[in-house]
Amino acid sequence: MTEFLQQLVNGLSLGAIYALLALGYTMVYGVLRFINFAHSDVFMVGAFAGLYLAPLVPADTILGGVLVVLGAMLICAVLGALIERFAYRPLRNAPTLNVLITAIGVSCLLQALGQLVFGAAPRAFPAVFPARALSAGGLDFSSNQVVVLLVALVLAVALRFIVFRTKMGAALRAVSQNPRAARLMGINNDVVIRFAFVIGSALAGAGGVLYATNYPSIDPFMGVLPGLKAFIAAILGGIGSIPGAALGGLLLGLVETFVGGSEYSTYKDAIAFALLILFLLFRPAGLLGKPRVEKV
Repeated sequence: MTEFLQQLVNGLSLGAIYALLALGYTMVYGVLRFINFAHSDVFMVGAFAGLYLAPLVPADTILGGVLVVLGAMLICAVLGALIERFAYRPLRNAPTLNVLITAIGVSCLLQALGQLVFGAAPRAFPAVFPARALSAGGLDFSSNQVVVLLVALVLAVALRFIVFRTKMGAALRAVSQNPRAARLMGINNDVVIRFAFVIGSALAGAGGVLYATNYPSIDPFMGVLPGLKAFIAAILGGIGSIPGAALGGLLLGLVETFVGGSEYSTYKDAIAFALLILFLLFRPAGLLGKPRVEKV
């Protein structure tokens, strides 16, 4: 039982990071109906932002860690706004395939710039939060895992509040339902879409710092695999659904951790793609998603 609970804690911690990334995918998909594959590299930029911000704040303190997370979120939010303005907005009315190819191109560009600016070699990530070994009920875990869960929970609740309790959130939902009708009602679609990118990218920035806190080695390609898994998590939960993205991230983190702690640990990374295939075959709308009827 103790081993099971230990794996549960580890899985929830990893799943919370996937959930933050999946929420970013969901924000953009919910408004524009396309997948921003550059999102995983914004996650990478968030980790490097944390690396360079860490020496500027009080070391190994809660305040310093919070400041690093907020700083990385701000930097990634600005990056997300720039990507939307110069890469995606000119293609707003272009075929979906054009936008998809552009998203892959932006991802490759960010990876190349990451190698140029940060170097290709892995870098050690500093301790931005106080790292303490904790024990409760026979369980041994790190304070960083608790921090990841708390930060992810706070950000998920804040996102839900923004989407369902603010005017901008109402505008987001309106544009998601019918962009043309929203424009006729006086909503500035460009501002709303930019806001979706800003929020999604900020969440990726927070996820990058939290991921690097638990796995303290970062490089320009660090976002590729977590980004793919978070995308899968968004599909498992129901792409476009905020609770679904969070649920999908936690589910994938738990499954991956339990498989990693078993005799089948070699297949830990493959399990996410196996789940993707199964869901696309038997429940393509995801756990909390609703099937959409496309008019032709």
